[in-house]
Amino acid sequence: MFNKLFILAVLISMITYPVSGHEHELNSGWKCYQASKVNSKGEEISLPSFPIASWMPAVVPGTVLTSLLKNKQIPDPYFGLNNEKIPDLNNTGPAYYTYWFVNDFKEAEAAPDEQVWLNCRGINYSFEIYLNGNKISSLDKGMFLRHTYNITKYLAKDGNNRLAVIVYPPSPAGNANGGQGGDGMIAHSVTNQYVAGWDWIQPVHDRNTGIWDNISIQRTGLIKINNPHIVTKVPEARNPLEHQDPAILKVSAELENPTDNGLEGYLQYTVEEQEISQIVFIPARTTKLVKLEDLQIKSPRLWWPNGYGKQELYKLKYRFIIDRHPIPSDSGEITFGIRELSSALNTKTLSREIYVNGRKIFIKGGNWTPSDAMLQLSKERYDAQVRFHKEMNLNLIRVWGGGITERPEFYEACDKYGLLVFQEFWISGDCNGAWNDPMKLEDTSVRRKYPDDHQLFIASAADQIRMLRNHPSLAIWCGGNEIKPPKDILTALRDSLLPSLDGTRYFFPYSNDDSMSYQSGDGPYVIQDPKYFWEHKSFPFNSEIGSVGIGDYESLERVIPKEHLVIPEHFSKTEKPKFDTVWNYHKYISYGKYIDAYGKPKNLQDFAKRAQLVNYEQYRSMMEGFTSHMWDWYTGFIVWKTQNPWTALLGEMYDHYLDPNACLYGISEGAKPVHAMFDRWDSSIVLANNTLNPIPNVTLLVRTYDISGKSSIIVAAHAPLATSTAYRYVSVRNELKDIEKQSLQKADFVSVQLLDWHEDVIDENLYCLPDTNGNYTRLQQMHKANLKISAKLVSDGKIEVRLDDPKDNPIAYFNRLSLVDPKTKKRILPVFYSDNYVSVLPGASKSVTLEYSPQKIQPMLCIEGWNVPKQYIPIH
Repeated sequence: MFNKLFILAVLISMITYPVSGHEHELNSGWKCYQASKVNSKGEEISLPSFPIASWMPAVVPGTVLTSLLKNKQIPDPYFGLNNEKIPDLNNTGPAYYTYWFVNDFKEAEAAPDEQVWLNCRGINYSFEIYLNGNKISSLDKGMFLRHTYNITKYLAKDGNNRLAVIVYPPSPAGNANGGQGGDGMIAHSVTNQYVAGWDWIQPVHDRNTGIWDNISIQRTGLIKINNPHIVTKVPEARNPLEHQDPAILKVSAELENPTDNGLEGYLQYTVEEQEISQIVFIPARTTKLVKLEDLQIKSPRLWWPNGYGKQELYKLKYRFIIDRHPIPSDSGEITFGIRELSSALNTKTLSREIYVNGRKIFIKGGNWTPSDAMLQLSKERYDAQVRFHKEMNLNLIRVWGGGITERPEFYEACDKYGLLVFQEFWISGDCNGAWNDPMKLEDTSVRRKYPDDHQLFIASAADQIRMLRNHPSLAIWCGGNEIKPPKDILTALRDSLLPSLDGTRYFFPYSNDDSMSYQSGDGPYVIQDPKYFWEHKSFPFNSEIGSVGIGDYESLERVIPKEHLVIPEHFSKTEKPKFDTVWNYHKYISYGKYIDAYGKPKNLQDFAKRAQLVNYEQYRSMMEGFTSHMWDWYTGFIVWKTQNPWTALLGEMYDHYLDPNACLYGISEGAKPVHAMFDRWDSSIVLANNTLNPIPNVTLLVRTYDISGKSSIIVAAHAPLATSTAYRYVSVRNELKDIEKQSLQKADFVSVQLLDWHEDVIDENLYCLPDTNGNYTRLQQMHKANLKISAKLVSDGKIEVRLDDPKDNPIAYFNRLSLVDPKTKKRILPVFYSDNYVSVLPGASKSVTLEYSPQKIQPMLCIEGWNVPKQYIPIH
């Protein structure tokens, strides 16, 4: 038997195996209907003869609201006050959002040596499934538990099949009373909590009820491969630019035998033409975990976080071959990266340091809530949003515990762009009883026992660990947001599930745990004096620190009805600021005095333009303040938050329609891996190198400018940059000559540049200096800058823009580039800009690259700056 298997395996190894096509998604052709209006049972509904012509088209993957919106049964909940017009689940009762979803599909009967499976990757909340008159599941539940059913014997002989799924909402739905997670009752279920409303989102009225993730049909042979697992070991500390010593690959998989007979065969995988194969016997009606022999990868291409090296990815092809069959019983492909994670406590800051491939990474992160409030998730949307985080020069995304476990497509994007992921489970301090809260229906002692079904939570956690663990971007697991899970759940996660199913990542019991940051907290969440970020010592690893953030006027038009397009804040000497109703509904938070610092706005266009100046300054200062104290005060920080699942008017780096604003580019500038920055309050130049390699040949050039464009050099010096460090290079107070100090005192702007030995710019930063009252009103006295602009198409979907400011000009200040439709002048979205809100110094030029999905139309460039008039430029 052994010789026979060996010869067969050798012959088969020469064949190119199919790695796709044996599984296909049922993502079209769905119909749905409110269950209370259907008097028939599931067995009858799932027969192809049952009439559904009058049912409405359904969006799957999606939610009930997604389908209702598609069929124009509800208004767009993201615009104005439309969300208030949609009935809330807590008021209607569960029957209102209980729906049947039906799909007619073609699938041939299974051959004698085949199995056919129905894979459900996400249904919220409880459900029953019927196929061709047969009930195949009975009230399964859990938003975060994948379900697989063997449907081999239920397939129709003529290949015409009908799948019918009835989906019930979470219960209790909870009262969306304006509290964080409403009255907290939503947390009785193992589901997302933000859908009952939060301080950054209004309630989602169906609580995301529906088939919210993929449903697929999979054909295999008699043995099915489940949950393949890849672990990579990278001994010793590495440098991304050096030759790499070998790395080790450890691979395992679960083999499922649903038949009545024991079966023997080969489990086999291939990486870069290296193959590992092992004989396995799987008893009848069992699933067997198989660990294969380790594979040594010579000269591995390592995966690094954004800013520290390349994101190299490999393909692993796996298959199982039964001895009497010439083709694989099951096969597939996994994309993975070679890297090893570790962590340590920084004894100076008393906070956690994260290591990748033996090198410590200064964490610059963003907080992530679901991609879309109606779970309109897609690979393309995930890719665009994660790319924006890469463009911000961030290296980590924290997936917040009141939301969802993001889908594999999100992790694929993080793998691609180098964003480490801090993944929390579905617990929050607000709903789960971290503190007394008058908005909650039950007290803390009861809430700390949520959810009701602990075993479902544990099973769901185990399943999600298996689903995500092969992604190199996944770096940290966390029990919950601001509170530990109940004791038995925490024990299962920490002592059983993570060690046995993963074992390669650090686990925080909760997001403010002492093991992350000793005696830590989070916040603040409102606008701060930029000085705060530089001089105030925050928590050593702040998991949430936030501020304001709205888009510009064109972005606001997508959210706010015309009659409400007004300056949102109304001040009185005796009262707190009052906000317009629509702005207030969309969670706007005040910019306070910081808008008026640039001059009182005349209208909303003026207000939004000034808001971008504030946005840029606020987030650049946040990045620079933390970075300037890395390893001294901080080991990392995470911005709250860097995206929104709906049209919230706070914390927007880009709006819900993927239009970036100045917040994004302020973060991008302040978080550059190699960066020179100006501490305006200490009058110091701070240099930072977040890379893993020293930069010895660097010139620091500091100039002052007035509003007319006249300049003076105050620093021109050699400034070597050691690896992974930040330090104060020069102090104006102590080290500059009197004439240089006087030049600075009279300046309107300070330009800080780092030049390489070719005198090419590595980094450039421009600071507008306030007057003695903290105002920037003299910017209004700037003369028009006659900026010369050209744009050319360099390849399909890629444009290069050149901006030239003549020598006798003032600074061309704070220019917003947009790619627009030449007829409507509306922006094309999304577009990725190598830089935006750019300023060009007199006698200098800048190049900006634009990337976008090619359109049928020839787009046009729009540019508008503080002292550059709005104009449209053809693209050559």
